[in-house]
Amino acid sequence: MRAAIPLIPTTVCGSHGLPSWLHLVREASQAGRLGPGDLQEAYDDGVRIAIRDQVEAGIDVISDGEMRRVTFIRGFYDRLSGIRPLPIPRRLGPPNYDSFCPYEVVDRVGAPQGLGIVEEFQYARTHADRPMRVAVPGPMTLLMPLRRGGPYATEDSLIADLIALVNRELRALVAAGCGFVQLDEPNYVMAAGKHRVLKGAPGPMVEALNATLEGVNAKVALHVCFGNAHNNSFATPRHYRPLYPRILDAHVDQFVFEYANREMSEIELWSEFPSDKEVAVGVVDVKAFRVETAEEVAARARLALKHIPPERLWLVPDCGLWETPRWVGVSKLRSMVEAAHMLRRELGLS
Repeated sequence: MRAAIPLIPTTVCGSHGLPSWLHLVREASQAGRLGPGDLQEAYDDGVRIAIRDQVEAGIDVISDGEMRRVTFIRGFYDRLSGIRPLPIPRRLGPPNYDSFCPYEVVDRVGAPQGLGIVEEFQYARTHADRPMRVAVPGPMTLLMPLRRGGPYATEDSLIADLIALVNRELRALVAAGCGFVQLDEPNYVMAAGKHRVLKGAPGPMVEALNATLEGVNAKVALHVCFGNAHNNSFATPRHYRPLYPRILDAHVDQFVFEYANREMSEIELWSEFPSDKEVAVGVVDVKAFRVETAEEVAARARLALKHIPPERLWLVPDCGLWETPRWVGVSKLRSMVEAAHMLRRELGLS
């Protein structure tokens, strides 16, 4: 029996804090000390732990914790054809966005065996006793480290192939029984100024998004934040306003936006630009080591309720927990769940 989803549900953006031993597993794998069976067993165990952490914290709609993924999206490039790695720009000093590997496009980009997300879902759902959401990288996010070349005369044509690639993965997920997908486009604001095809954004971005979702018959969320690698944002200035009102034309059921680490800045845009879509409001600051109290999280949610009715409000951390120590992330989830219970009592919903 799956748990029913209450009003003001709690959920996650996708990734969960890694168990300490999983870091050691990845080091051993890179050193060639593990076989594929060893690695699969370790990741299976990691998924079960991530699910159990979320269930014990009381999260209403969970994920598999993205235990099999490497640094959010980096592992997906191992599954793409038509690209080759370039030298990492910087290896010394504190790791950051310029510490990642860029890729040169040398041929038509594809994913012959898919992105592996269907297999992730098929394993996780057998261990989940409540609804799940599955995060999928959007085409603009996959584009970020790619350096155009090969058969692509324009960036438009490269983006078109990435759209088709992601669309196939989404359709396959739905065919496998997934009813709730989340498209991750965390750098929409930054991408709008970076790529020629997106100038005049957010119009072209929304068109690309809607093309990516064509034929995807499931509940869809769109996650937009400002980056979280090494607990640092990428996009500056960090403003959602440039996305409005065009972003509301996205063919999605839910928006997932970060607010907590910006002290709920711009939450009033949901009054200025009303929408009938759900809003998963970031009420937990994943970039902060300190664990907020339930009352602090509830206070943020009360601000959201001034602009979003309770029947459309969801509570979520600002971003995934992959850069957060596991015990800190679990503690933050518990505070968020307790805050949701407080709000439901105040509103007479429980």
